[in-house]
Amino acid sequence: MKPRVLSGMRPTGALHLGHYHGALKNWVRLQHDYDCYYFVADWHAMTTHYEDHADLERNVYDMVVDWLAAGIEPDRATLFIQSRMPEHAELFTLLAMGTPLSWLQRLPTYRDQMVQATDRHLATFGFLGYPLLQAADILIYKAAFVPVGEDQAPHVEVTREVARRFNHLHAGGQTVLPEPRALFTEVGRMPGLDGARMSKSAGNAIAMRDEPAVVEEKVRRMPTDPQRVRRSDPGDPERCPVWKLHQVYSDAAVKDWAVKGCTSAGIGCLDCKQPVIDAILKEQKPWRERAEAYLGNPKQVHWIVEVGTERARRVARETMKEVRSAMGLVY
Repeated sequence: MKPRVLSGMRPTGALHLGHYHGALKNWVRLQHDYDCYYFVADWHAMTTHYEDHADLERNVYDMVVDWLAAGIEPDRATLFIQSRMPEHAELFTLLAMGTPLSWLQRLPTYRDQMVQATDRHLATFGFLGYPLLQAADILIYKAAFVPVGEDQAPHVEVTREVARRFNHLHAGGQTVLPEPRALFTEVGRMPGLDGARMSKSAGNAIAMRDEPAVVEEKVRRMPTDPQRVRRSDPGDPERCPVWKLHQVYSDAAVKDWAVKGCTSAGIGCLDCKQPVIDAILKEQKPWRERAEAYLGNPKQVHWIVEVGTERARRVARETMKEVRSAMGLVY
């Protein structure tokens, strides 16, 4: 049997290129070598945006369509919705009984968001407990690996500690809940249209399914080297947000052409942007083609999620039987 991988994503609606290069591209690759479980983390979305749920259902299925468009194959990977799995909530509750509060409070992401998210009230039990819910998401499937970037490594380590403590308290040291390992993979830092990290909230994103005309307009309107005022002025690629996109999409020859043309004023900024536009449109073409079939048949998307949820539920129920037995909850 292939080792199991578990990963989830909050439903924020249609995804952008940052989501693809930061996670989805890796998910597509992993599904060929691992038993992959990918879930819509809608409960996690509510830990920070508990009052914003008017568009939740639409966001969930828009995101799943983008997963499928990117190349996730339902026959290879199990796709499901977190909130359809009450077993996650049960394991979260049982793990909470023995998890020290300090383990959750020490996480860097918790401390950072409490300071930075001044526009939201995050002093809630749900937000404090979300790393433990995340641990339940992982442990209930006995995942061997969790694909993460370096910044998420502390969450996997907390999950390992939670599993270790559960096995010590309730199973006499035997392994009821295996400790997962972080699967460090290449995570693409996708620059946005302004050179900062691509983000929907920052308004600097290109959606995975943006129409070609929209993509072209967005890239053509990108700011360039602010010191290159006239066409005849030489520029510096390191000062230009377009250069960051070249580093993602262009091969060595095109990058060399762009550097030489920019620094010598041999090409204009619109000339420099065209290879980036062409590369993005080429990348998007199969996504749009695959998405079109699913958008025209939403029941098929619902069925894919339904089948995946039932497949995940079988695994979750077996784990919960073992957990209840270890905790003496079988009467």
